Amino acid sequence: MREVGIQDDTIRLGQLLKLAGLVEHGAEAKALLEEEQVEVNGAVETRRGKQLGPGDEIVLGGEAVRVVRD
Repeated sequence: MREVGIQDDTIRLGQLLKLAGLVEHGAEAKALLEEEQVEVNGAVETRRGKQLGPGDEIVLGGEAVRVVRD
């Protein structure tokens, strides 16, 4: 599992997907979320604005990342 560092206390899921390099554009993130292809902490997530913090784990297409504090 790869770690992705954030400077603030939280980050929105759509922003994290871009920061982690899992998607290139917000529209791509929106489509993947609508297709229920993203999991947050083991549960399917469809909200691009979901707030994430250190310790949260995201899985997309077999790639997993964990949010950590920078």
